[in-house]
Amino acid sequence: MKAIFSSFLALSFLMLSAFTQANSIDEVIDAMRTGNSTEMSKYFDDNLELTLPDKSDSYSRAQATLILKDFFSNKGVKGFDVKHKGDQGGDQFCIGTLQTQSGNFRTTVFMKTKASREVVRKIRFETIE
Repeated sequence: MKAIFSSFLALSFLMLSAFTQANSIDEVIDAMRTGNSTEMSKYFDDNLELTLPDKSDSYSRAQATLILKDFFSNKGVKGFDVKHKGDQGGDQFCIGTLQTQSGNFRTTVFMKTKASREVVRKIRFETIE
């Protein structure tokens, strides 16, 4: 009886932990706070739109990762402050301020559900004057 109860308790714990996993947008935000483009790229779609103050285009996952890595290292990321986060029709978005040693950037991230997985479709960085 004790073994059955222990097994039931362990199974319940595993099922509960599966439902309380972090949201994909939250993991992207955490990666942005530290300037970790590799961690962010785990959520990139095959192609995504990336807008930086000096260029904007559609890039492959690999290209976008390298461009963001370069952007984060050149600017010196200090943190990311979430201003607004939401969900619209199953798609997620986040608006915030990326703080860097070179100044602050208004940042917008758009995620879409694709094949039962949340992927980043757009990231936009705009200089705050």
